[in-house]
Amino acid sequence: MLKFQNLYAILLFSFFSGSVFSQGEIDDQPRIMLKNERSAALFLTSNGIGAGFRYGQRINARNQTIYDLDFMSVKHPKEIKLTSNNNYYSSRSFVFGKQNSFFELKGSIGKQYEMFRKNDKGGISIRYYYSAGPTFGVLKPIYYEIRYYAPPTYPPDPNYKPYEIEKFNTSIHLSNINGRASFFKGFNELSIVPGASVKAGFSFEYSREDAIIHAIDVGMGVDVFPKPIPIMATENNSFFFLNLSAGYRFGKVIDISDAARAKSWKQLRQEQRLNRRISKDQKSKEERLENY
Repeated sequence: MLKFQNLYAILLFSFFSGSVFSQGEIDDQPRIMLKNERSAALFLTSNGIGAGFRYGQRINARNQTIYDLDFMSVKHPKEIKLTSNNNYYSSRSFVFGKQNSFFELKGSIGKQYEMFRKNDKGGISIRYYYSAGPTFGVLKPIYYEIRYYAPPTYPPDPNYKPYEIEKFNTSIHLSNINGRASFFKGFNELSIVPGASVKAGFSFEYSREDAIIHAIDVGMGVDVFPKPIPIMATENNSFFFLNLSAGYRFGKVIDISDAARAKSWKQLRQEQRLNRRISKDQKSKEERLENY
């Protein structure tokens, strides 16, 4: 949790310190009035890491219906990585007592509302959002390399293996774990646990281009399942997950006006290139004026 809080503070400090000094520049680029949005996000949570895709469908000038698809890993709060003392044959670290890796695939529908608009180039648009939907939890068993000491034989047994690949067993796997086995071991034993999730948060969009999305998202989510999720064999497991998140969102604005729809794909690509070139030239002029 401490590492997450530190990263969260760094993200916010970098974002606000970088945007404060760019306020007040006149924005003379053409505005897209009728627009939808398409974006992706990378984020850290208090329980793991994740990525997501969002489609924002325009309702009016400030409101959107949002459709989210997120994938994230979920860790138990008592997980501690260890390195074996007898890892002559393996150097993989492991979490003692962990039974399963747990992942979530979440689909949700909700609303996004723009509280403060971006009027200047380099300004900030502040939005809040909320959504809810089904969640599919995915459990993948974890295997360990277990060291078994055998009495020496003569001649040596050519079939002797220094370790066995096994699932964690609290009664026999104590100090004889070499490390974790391959991550791909156990993919043929995946199991699905259906659940539900809700989330809400704020999005600080700071792109200097009207057609591009760059944003810092912060939020909170709750995931609920019908039974405890067996992540650890040595700790109590829960059916309820509360997570705080911070991440970076990037994407583009989709012009849905009749004029834009009438244009061919080739014309739209040419306009995008022209707009990028104009924006690049404006940025170069601004930098030259600052250095003058």
